[in-house]
Amino acid sequence: MLPADIIRAAIPTVLTDAHFPELPNHYRGKVRDCYDLPDGRRILVSTDRQSAFDQVLAAVPFKGQVLTQTARFWFEATRDICPNHVLDYPDPNVVVGRRLDMLPIEMVVRDYITGSTDTSIWPMYRDGKREMYGVRLPDGLSKNDRLPATILTPTTKAAVGGHDAPVSPAEIVERGLLTATQWDDLAALSLALFARGRDIAARHGLILVDTKYEFGLDAEGRITLADEIHTPDSSRYWLAESYLNRHHRGEEPESLDKEFLRLWIAARCDPYHDPIPAIPDDTLVEFSRKYIALFEMVTGRDFTAPPASEPVKERIRRNLAAFAG
Repeated sequence: MLPADIIRAAIPTVLTDAHFPELPNHYRGKVRDCYDLPDGRRILVSTDRQSAFDQVLAAVPFKGQVLTQTARFWFEATRDICPNHVLDYPDPNVVVGRRLDMLPIEMVVRDYITGSTDTSIWPMYRDGKREMYGVRLPDGLSKNDRLPATILTPTTKAAVGGHDAPVSPAEIVERGLLTATQWDDLAALSLALFARGRDIAARHGLILVDTKYEFGLDAEGRITLADEIHTPDSSRYWLAESYLNRHHRGEEPESLDKEFLRLWIAARCDPYHDPIPAIPDDTLVEFSRKYIALFEMVTGRDFTAPPASEPVKERIRRNLAAFAG
């Protein structure tokens, strides 16, 4: 684990902008800057920008590298279940992948009732709903309980600045977002990917609580896994060792994911209506350490910080020089 002082020293040099004018067809997402190459490849640069509640809030030291390297581990660990978009890793923050015809649904898989966002099942359940996403839940559940069975809670995919929206499988097919066959295929793949992730996480002392997947179609029409997989941005992870005791005491689980920041914000404001307070450096350091700890626990590898002698953006530019037009 990196010492806190190294993480703190990196705060002034976080990667917030990955726009390289020499690369074609730039698109800026909440977390990644992307480039579409003429030959059908896509470059995805993971920055240190941190989003929550559908907006960019801060930048977390080493986050982009952690996301890329964590996703790399999981893409390699699941490629026998579903093909993925990855072609190459020319830099610790960069994936080069196949450009896909993205499907307009995010597949969210859940083993526990939890969450703090508008699309999470706990706030809906707490407010009296028992049927959501086409799933009927029993009475008597408490926050952070394990669900009776693994469930799928898909959402529509919002544009930058918009909000993902809950949707049921029946609505997905009725609205023509997916065909019935595509839904069945995505559901089966999502559950299989989640089962693999849950098993590997458990072997490393972690609970994979929930996650989301994004899929697209390749040039041959094959369903292909895209974006990221089982990262602390797209998933919730709890420490298995302390979960039961903390849950019995009514305490939040020890988490290694973005929920740490969501809860920090939600304790201080209504994030959908109030201004978000500035996030202190100490909180950013703790957040970075959680992401790094997750990477190290899942992969069994030490996280290596990049040399401070070269700015991250300049290193990425150098490593992507071969792709410039």
